[in-house]
Amino acid sequence: MKVLVAVKQVIDSNVKIRVRQDKSGIDLANAKKSINPFDEIAVEEAVRLKEVGKIDEIVLVSIGPSQAQEAIRVGLAMGADRGILIQAEYPIEPLSVAKLLKAVIADELPQMVILGKQAIDDDCNQTGQMLAGLLDWGQATFAQSINLIEDVVEVTREVDGGLQTIRLNLPAIITTDLRLNEPRYVSLPGLMKAKKKRIDIKAVNGFGIDITPRLQIIETNEPPLRKSGIKVASAMELVEKLRNEAFVL
Repeated sequence: MKVLVAVKQVIDSNVKIRVRQDKSGIDLANAKKSINPFDEIAVEEAVRLKEVGKIDEIVLVSIGPSQAQEAIRVGLAMGADRGILIQAEYPIEPLSVAKLLKAVIADELPQMVILGKQAIDDDCNQTGQMLAGLLDWGQATFAQSINLIEDVVEVTREVDGGLQTIRLNLPAIITTDLRLNEPRYVSLPGLMKAKKKRIDIKAVNGFGIDITPRLQIIETNEPPLRKSGIKVASAMELVEKLRNEAFVL
């Protein structure tokens, strides 16, 4: 069985985000980049399924600038077999990402696609669902556990009321949630071995897909600073302050 895992390179979650002075977007200069945490979970789950003999090949796909190869290398160091980079020097919207992934799937013919439920830079949470719609495949979002049983995948997913278990016929799309697993530590020897694994680089305009942005960012602003809190001596004093601030009628 072949599984395709989509990965995205994002600004590291520990980096403080800065807005450009002209408010045209986020300042990416010299910002540390890393693999999207939800996508790292997706890679880890695919590798675990391969280690128990349920998957034969793991192919990673990323869409982004040439530096996005670093995210692919991390996935290769974790245990994936090879990578594909669709090179684009500007952000691609979720629908266009889904269309590009559909084109890759038509070439690779995987039996399952695993993605992170969302990327931490835009928080769109759309690509997996759009890809399932374009392919007319079954989908299981927010997966907490994945169990492959021959041509069926059983997924326990997180919903508002608790947990839901569903069974899908393959091929299928799965998006991962935080509690699915704990990604393994990537060692330096693993990264060195990953350099020998193949990454195919393809131009984004070579797929014949219209990736023109449909959204226009007018302005980007930092969130307002929170006011410092105060301490009160008693519950009555708290109630009085809330009343005075018009929070309580």
